[in-house]
Amino acid sequence: MESALYYVTIAMGFSIVLNLILKRFGISQIIGYIVTGVTVAYAFDLRHLADSHTLEMIAEFGIVFLMFTIGLEMSLQRLATMKTDVFFNGTFQVMISAAIFFSLAYGVFHVPLETSIISAMALSLSSTAVVLSHLKSTKEITRPYGQKATGILIFQDIAVIPILLLIGFLSSDGQNIGEALLQTAISAVMIVSLLFIIGKRVMSWLLHFASSSNVDELFMGSVLVIVVSSSLLAAYFGFTYSLGAFVAGMIIAETRYHHKVESDIAPFKDLLLGTFFVTVGMKIDLNFFVSHTAEIFSLLAAVLVIKAIVIFGVIRIYSKAKIAFKTAMALAQVGEFSFAIFALASNHKLLNEQLAQTLVLVVVISMMITPFILSNISRVSSLFFKEPGMSEDFSLLSFRQHHVVVCGYGIVGKFVVKVLRAEGVDYVVIDNSYKHVQEALQDGEEAFYGDMSKSSILDKLHVKEAASVIVTLDNLEKKRLVCEAVLGYAPSVKVVVKVVSLEEKRELRGLPISVTVDGKKEVAARLVSEAMQCAL
Repeated sequence: MESALYYVTIAMGFSIVLNLILKRFGISQIIGYIVTGVTVAYAFDLRHLADSHTLEMIAEFGIVFLMFTIGLEMSLQRLATMKTDVFFNGTFQVMISAAIFFSLAYGVFHVPLETSIISAMALSLSSTAVVLSHLKSTKEITRPYGQKATGILIFQDIAVIPILLLIGFLSSDGQNIGEALLQTAISAVMIVSLLFIIGKRVMSWLLHFASSSNVDELFMGSVLVIVVSSSLLAAYFGFTYSLGAFVAGMIIAETRYHHKVESDIAPFKDLLLGTFFVTVGMKIDLNFFVSHTAEIFSLLAAVLVIKAIVIFGVIRIYSKAKIAFKTAMALAQVGEFSFAIFALASNHKLLNEQLAQTLVLVVVISMMITPFILSNISRVSSLFFKEPGMSEDFSLLSFRQHHVVVCGYGIVGKFVVKVLRAEGVDYVVIDNSYKHVQEALQDGEEAFYGDMSKSSILDKLHVKEAASVIVTLDNLEKKRLVCEAVLGYAPSVKVVVKVVSLEEKRELRGLPISVTVDGKKEVAARLVSEAMQCAL
């Protein structure tokens, strides 16, 4: 026990110091955790612990909490709008990538049939942990390429299940694959039904009473119980832990607690994700890497190029070339679920030790270089595609006074801007929708991409010096968050908000909003006014 505590303390201390240094150079924390894993494994001769089931379980829950937070942003309604990204793009990306890798392994390099199938399926997957953690931290998950990448990653997480089933089928002589698939389908229906019908009521009840207690640790404990219980339920039915957590997140996304849950769960997610990447670093065999450097990097380059071309081709069917290019760059690496696939295949004697170690190193190196790719993705894509660029550099915004800040460039926002322009009023547009900001830039407006519920954004927009803030957003939750942030940051600024229903009025009641404009009332008043003029 004391030795375990000793190693954990050293690993934590080393990773903190290393990440503080790397942060000064703008290098992702993921790299620091992986380097920590390598250093600790070799310094204390702990490489054998990389395959520890207990450590693996703890690390896997980093992915579980990450998928839970993604689920919080993927309500059923939003997932329905992403069906093309999840099911069309995801299906074709996995199938085409796997088919190409299989053809090369089996047809060109004469790798055994079962090994070729398993390796091809594993290499077709991308890294949920690296990509989604970066997209969430940089807010790029809301951009078109971020949504395309998220949709494909969701499908890949689902695809892990049949891949693991396939390994069991290939390693057995008499198993009926039809029965296995039928059993999986029945299990899927059961778990979704349990979580959405019974689980939704239990979760809402638990969060309601935990919230009403006004005790933060009880609320946090309730969230942890929900995440872990949903994960264990999914695992009981033969699915991945992360899939159960994702569904639980989607259920909570439909409640009014999802913003508080997301902020409370963040420390656990980041800590466990760090543990996961430390275990990734512990899997690196430096001796094997040195003796097989050429073939490892050759295979790595081939995998990155093939996957990038396939993803670009699939996304390009329904999207612009720039979006397809950025999505392809983001998802070209190989993902963490491949470790589980390689381990299971090795246990069933379907993968020899040398090939397994080669593939593991390819996966690890691809995950290590991905943060650098993601950090420079916009810069690289701008070299090939010239389009109106979205600016998040608020230094381009000169100091303003007595200006109007228009939050939201939807249908109403466009009319507001048109009137302000006609009146000669100084204004600036901000929206957290990539699509709306692009439309504003194409219309020649001074528009910025950002979340106005953040005080740092309010400061950059010079809201304290503004004459007023006009909020035209449609999303009620976001509208309230923006109003709370503006009124807390600059109480003297006039806030004008668009409302479209009694429900919205009730939700915003209690906030010292200067003016709420009810669209339906205004239309009714105008109709009566016009009718009376005609009568006269």
